[in-house]
Amino acid sequence: MIKIDKVSNHICALGEGPLWDAESQQLFWVDSYKGLLYSKDHQGHEQHWQLPSMLGSLAVMSDGSVLLALQTGLHRYDLSSSELTFLVDPEAETPTTRLNDGKTDRTGNFVFGSMGISERLKPLAALYRYTKSGAIEVLDDDVIVSNGPCFSPSGDILYFNDGRRRILAYDYSDKGALKRKRVLFDGADYNTASDGATVDSDGNIWVALTGSAEIGCISSDGKLLDRIRMPIKLPSSVMFGGPSLDELYVTSISNSGNRTSTEAHAGGLFRVTGLGVTGLAEARYGR
Repeated sequence: MIKIDKVSNHICALGEGPLWDAESQQLFWVDSYKGLLYSKDHQGHEQHWQLPSMLGSLAVMSDGSVLLALQTGLHRYDLSSSELTFLVDPEAETPTTRLNDGKTDRTGNFVFGSMGISERLKPLAALYRYTKSGAIEVLDDDVIVSNGPCFSPSGDILYFNDGRRRILAYDYSDKGALKRKRVLFDGADYNTASDGATVDSDGNIWVALTGSAEIGCISSDGKLLDRIRMPIKLPSSVMFGGPSLDELYVTSISNSGNRTSTEAHAGGLFRVTGLGVTGLAEARYGR
């Protein structure tokens, strides 16, 4: 039986980027709009850190610090000392964009994208790869809002939402260009839109269907297998976690600056159990 619980008292304006770190048994998530980073271990202990700008996403690094995609570029952040170290900003000369969603590939590179801060019709943004050696590579330069990058279990397919209500699929290698770009799932066909996403151990894609207050499960060939109604209007992203990777964590939005939701618990963090599936452990950056 599927059960949905609110599991944090923190309410985000723009909840995003849930990431379960299997090594430390911690869930991280962010309030992009307020520049807040949160963590929660499986015993329920929560922490938070205030960052100096909007925060799109993160990855845990091989040394236990975190890699942050801030509005001002990629930074390394030491959770113990709160020391923030600038790494690189691929769009330093483009003040109309900021960094947004990101995820490590199966070998430990960080694949992340940007978005227009106020422009949501023209493709001002791009999808990048920050390699383990510290190089920046442009993967796709036709992006409006970067959302939901995630990888097939073997890592040879990248799924990505470019801000056009659709999930794209690309043939992926951790070295070299993306190949065979195609539309896997078009939210317009189901009167919805997709946002943050993750992949389970069977290769199905779990995605926040922000346009219809649901979580969707999509097969690797683009079929919509299931729709789960959420108790909030604007779910934003999803990630499997817990000791057995069988709990689906869901972030949500109360006020993103673009969309608002005023119902009870909007902006909260939720846990969905009883799905009967398991996720995959995310690689740390650098491994």
